[in-house]
Amino acid sequence: MKLKHWIVFILLGAIWSSSFMWIKIAIREVSPSMLVAIRVSLGFLFGLVVIFIQRIKLPRTLKEWTPLIILGVTNFAAPFYLISWGEKSVDSSVAAILDATVPLFTIFIAHYYLKDDRMTFQKVLGLLVGFAGVIVLLSKDIGASVSTFSGQAAVVLASIFYAVSAVYIRKTTENIHGVLRSTIPMFTASIIMWVAVLTTENHVVMPALQLTWIALFFLGIIGSGLAFIMAFYLIHEIGPTKLTMVSYIFPLGGVILGVVFLNEKITWQLITGGVLILASLFVVNMKAAADKSLNKIETELE
Repeated sequence: MKLKHWIVFILLGAIWSSSFMWIKIAIREVSPSMLVAIRVSLGFLFGLVVIFIQRIKLPRTLKEWTPLIILGVTNFAAPFYLISWGEKSVDSSVAAILDATVPLFTIFIAHYYLKDDRMTFQKVLGLLVGFAGVIVLLSKDIGASVSTFSGQAAVVLASIFYAVSAVYIRKTTENIHGVLRSTIPMFTASIIMWVAVLTTENHVVMPALQLTWIALFFLGIIGSGLAFIMAFYLIHEIGPTKLTMVSYIFPLGGVILGVVFLNEKITWQLITGGVLILASLFVVNMKAAADKSLNKIETELE
């Protein structure tokens, strides 16, 4: 990856790693449906402003609109709801580690559907090293976490949705502007989630606590509106397999937040897990960098 890709990658990881904490805060007052409805609506409004400022033209054909409508379900409404619902019974740290399974699903799906993102030894090794780092990082908390099987299963199912969507985005939205790839699906997701809120909740009550609104605005504008524009940019730049490795930063970011803001102790799990996670990012990119250097040497010799 180039320097600009690394900058976006790390920033995206920092944003999304804190999202699990904000979901846990918001879910204390609002239902999962209401949380997602407000989140995707705010994300859509952010994207709409960007579209207006940059004067981006909307898709004109059904072929361009179809994948964007589908992504509203597979990449936003469904996984957002599943994670939010799961965190009612699963700690945010556990949700983060379960969401780190996204690359493991993506690497197999991409291998069969994308010609330029095949499975390699370096990818498999890097993904396994990174996942091992995640396990080590949170190993001391897994047993003590308050969770249920259904909540854990919901987060894993959300990871599968993300993996499928990452490959689908790369395969079907190559010629669609990056901002549209996130904004239009969030419009679809907004309609779906508000219908869900109005039809399933007897009394629709908006959040009253200031902290809840802070969490929702972060999740909507930063965690959805801005973050997914960055993510869809990276999907077409570096591929879905490498992009989904950003999920390995989630647990690391969560632990760092705990150390800084909650006075949690730095343990050997934090150090070992952090090293493994960072190492996995370099392992996955190792072959590409080596091939590039070899090609450069061959060109100079010619």
